[in-house]
Order: sequence, then structure tokens, then C-alpha cells
Amino acid sequence: MHLNQFCRVCLCWIFLAAFTCQAQSSQTASNDKKSKAKTKAAATANTKANNAAPVAPSANSTKSSSKTAKKPRGVRVTVTRNAAPAVEARPSFATALGLRGQRDELSLKSSVAIVVNQNTKEVYFEKNSSVSLPIASITKLMTAMVVLDSQQPLDENLTINAEDAYIYKHSRLAEGTVLSREDALHLALMSSENRAAYTLGRHYPGGIPAFVDAMNRKAKEIGMDHSHYADPTGLLSENVSSAEDLVRMLNAAYQYKMIREFSTWPDLTMVIRNRPQKFLNTNRLVRSGDMDIGLQKTGFINAAGKCLVMQARVNNTPLLLVFLDSVGTQSRFADAVRVRDWYSHIPPGEVQPIRRLM
Repeated sequence: MHLNQFCRVCLCWIFLAAFTCQAQSSQTASNDKKSKAKTKAAATANTKANNAAPVAPSANSTKSSSKTAKKPRGVRVTVTRNAAPAVEARPSFATALGLRGQRDELSLKSSVAIVVNQNTKEVYFEKNSSVSLPIASITKLMTAMVVLDSQQPLDENLTINAEDAYIYKHSRLAEGTVLSREDALHLALMSSENRAAYTLGRHYPGGIPAFVDAMNRKAKEIGMDHSHYADPTGLLSENVSSAEDLVRMLNAAYQYKMIREFSTWPDLTMVIRNRPQKFLNTNRLVRSGDMDIGLQKTGFINAAGKCLVMQARVNNTPLLLVFLDSVGTQSRFADAVRVRDWYSHIPPGEVQPIRRLM
């Protein structure tokens, strides 16, 4: 074979071998790509499958995904717990005495009630009026009278301290709150603020013991012979009185202009620790204006039930109303409305008093 022809044949073989190697390399790369794609697809499918089942939230869920993911664990969909036994509230003292549920001509829901003409002291209606029972926050009327009798400066600033905060756990008057004696009195009467009432007693000369002594002396002075006070708030069930005695207290408290005004204020916005706070009157009849109310106070603890005392004018007659141990959230107010409607329908001069309260 001629040399030139031999060289051309050799070059052809070299080019053929190179082409074959390149084709094999391309095929191998293609297979690798397909294999990786299959692996990725399988991983994606596994991830979706795992995500479809409920998994426990991981504390590392916000961390970088470059870390190896922990094996997801299923969460139990049912949890078995030992249910705590329901704790029933203790019955009120009136319930324990068998007074709750007694029927009367006005179908009142209160276990104890009395309606008295403020001017003549004539009793128009009564129900268990001589029984001494816990009176809850109605106590704050006596608290207010003792504070005002002391003639301490009303503009003096008082600070809610740890003792005030401890006496009642739920209050917007946080420890460290500073408010004037007048504002504390306002909140105690209008929205029944327990911390406000307690700090008023604590800032009395001699502290809480001297304040409670003054409360009991005041009670004796106005003829409350079947009453006893144990603290300025009414949270203690040892604060007890009868409906008859509460009529005497109502009449005495009515002589204080500030008590009349503060107890019948519908609402009040105060800046407490640089934030405006709106306080509402606890008596919905005051907020709605349903009755001509000159003085009022509500109260509630389990031992006392729902309580309400008011001075209200009906048919141009000033009436002193007392309702103790009422059943239901709104029933004490409904009882007051029943008395108003009953008295409103009695022709003038025809109301028959039961007796005169001495």
C-alpha cells in the first residue's frame, strides 16, 4: 500500500476511535443526569409523603436548612388526662340558713330585701330583713364615710404597694400605681376597686387595724347594732349586716355629697401608669339611666351572693332599697325594677306601711 494511503487509513481509525470515546462519555453523563433526577424525584416524593402526616413542631424549624433534618415523629391525636374534679362554689350564708328560694308577693330573686321611705322611715316591703349576712362590697360605703370623716387630704397621693396588690389579685391598679386619695375613693365607690379601698384603709392613721375599729365605731354611732366590719373591701365574709342596718347606713351615707356623686358616676377614664384606663360603674341601672338613683353600691362574694343597696326616687318618694343574696348576675337589678314598678302603680296616699323603722 502506498504510504499516503496508509496514513489516511490510520487517521480515519484515529478519528473513529475519538468519536466513539466521546459518544460513550456523553452517554455516561446522560445516564448520570437521569440517575440524579430519579434520586431527587424520589427524595421529593418521600418529603411530600412525610409532610402529609402530622409531625411534631421542631424547635429547629427556623434554623438553616443546610443541617441534616431530624427524622419526623408523629403526634398523638388523642390525649388522655385525669380530669380535675369540678370545684363547686360554697353556698352563700343565706342558702345555708334556708333563706334562698323563699317566695314573696313581688317574686323577688333576692333572699333578703327591704323597701323603706327615706323621709318617714316607714317600711313598705320586707323579706328576712333582720338576719345578719355577709354584705361583700357594700362595705365600701362604710369605708368611704370613715375616710371622709378622717378629713385626710383628698389630693394626697397614695401608692399601691405589695400589700394592696396581694389583697386582690385581679386589678388594673398594678403595684406601683400612684393615685390621689380622691381618685381611690372614686374608684372604690363607682367600680368597686378593691385595691383602691384597701389602700385607703392602709393609709389611715394607725393602718388597717385602726381603720376597721373606726368602721365599727361608726356603725354603732348610726344604730347598726347587728353589723360587724373586718376589712375595708368587703372581701372577708366577716363583714356582716342586716337589711335593717343597711337602711341606716344608706341614710347616713346619703348625707355625704361626694359619696352620692362618686357612687352614681357612670364611668371614668383615668391615666394609670401612662395608659388611659376606662372604669365602669358596677350598677347597670346607673349606666343605663333606668332609675332616678341618688346613691348606690353593689357587692358580691360567694358567701354573700349578689347584693345591691340604693337610694332611688320613685313617684317623687325617696326610697331606700336593700337586696341581699340575689340569684343570678342581673337579678338584683331586676328586683330593683320590680320594686319600682310595684311602687309606681300604687296610687298616692294608698301605700300601706308595714311598720316604722326605729
